[in-house]
Amino acid sequence: MKKISLFCDGSSLGNPGFGGYCAILRYGDKERIISGAQADATNNQMELMAVIKGLEALKEPCEVHIISDSSYVVKGINEWLSNWVKKNFAKVKNPELWQYYLEVAQSHKIKASWVRGHDGHIENERCDEIAKNEATQLKEQR
Repeated sequence: MKKISLFCDGSSLGNPGFGGYCAILRYGDKERIISGAQADATNNQMELMAVIKGLEALKEPCEVHIISDSSYVVKGINEWLSNWVKKNFAKVKNPELWQYYLEVAQSHKIKASWVRGHDGHIENERCDEIAKNEATQLKEQR
């Protein structure tokens, strides 16, 4: 199984507002950036969308290390998700996104780690900048 690092971040200009996301996939010395925007999104939705879009881009089952500054994403994946599934996502925010995450994640072995945002982590800073740019560009087009 290939070992992939998935660095990710999301941004929202207003909460909700114009949102952007970015994922950087790294395998060895190869890197791929995936980013996009959505008109009416919360920061948490964009944080999770970055993970989803990154996982969607993988063409085979991999060991994926997700690195995010979002406690919501990291704790959701590592701690909360199994109970949410048992409760059929009752009273959970963004259930459709989490259910879709489960679909795209099922063939991978996933571990998520939290990093402090805006603290000099190179990939996190890059993702943050790209996600904000995506949200800003969408806002300017409207």
